[in-house]
Amino acid sequence: MSDCYYELIDETDPLGERFAATDLVRSTWSAAIQHGAPVSALLVRALERCQARDDTRLSRVLIDLLGAVPAEGDLWVRARRERQGKQIELVSAEMLALGPDGGPRPVARASGWRLKTLDTSAVVHAPAPPLRPVSEAKSRDLKKDWDRNYVHSLDWRWLTTPMAEGPGESWIRPEVDLVKGESMTALERLFTVADDANGIGTKLDIRKWTFMNTDLVVHVHRIPEGAWIGIRAETNYGPDGIGTTIGTLFDRSGAIGAIQQSVLVRPMPGS
Repeated sequence: MSDCYYELIDETDPLGERFAATDLVRSTWSAAIQHGAPVSALLVRALERCQARDDTRLSRVLIDLLGAVPAEGDLWVRARRERQGKQIELVSAEMLALGPDGGPRPVARASGWRLKTLDTSAVVHAPAPPLRPVSEAKSRDLKKDWDRNYVHSLDWRWLTTPMAEGPGESWIRPEVDLVKGESMTALERLFTVADDANGIGTKLDIRKWTFMNTDLVVHVHRIPEGAWIGIRAETNYGPDGIGTTIGTLFDRSGAIGAIQQSVLVRPMPGS
């Protein structure tokens, strides 16, 4: 990988590690804001590095997007351990960006339960039906539909027809680094695409509706292996402008976890 979502500018800044974003973080909704996936992955990077222990791993990550994350300007990420324990720890991370007054303000937050690992291979159980193989998935060539943005960072292949009945299914792999010059961890790679569940599960026409998620909650029962992440997701829509995406995450060996997202549903202006 030669390109990236972020460059680390200053790791000693008092506000936290300071980053600059590249064009590949730009959202499909607006080039002025970041897609939730790179933001989530950068926060997970901070959670994993916070007073890291070799005998633990993240089991659940909650990301709250506090508002539009600007695609330009300085970004800071900082993390801390909220609860220390021999078997269970809670860690948190925060992303800051410059606000309207020119000062830094929080734009996204994450919390993660970090649990001590133990060999339980004798009782492995993951009954979700596996996705069909990557070889059966087809590219929709999404890159042709937008100027350089987040979708240009992905190899995204569909197993289902978008907006068809039933859950949507895709295989996705990032084709760029999260941070310039760094190798991604398995969970960083997962979070560079997990936020796409909303788009995979939607039944709404993007020309007529916006459906932006305000959060994502991911539970991981097994660390993914390999470059490809599979997503099976479906979005439910209520009568009052609010929806929920529910999905299962996969690697090529089977299910690895689950995801949920809150979705704000609005008619596209002028539609």
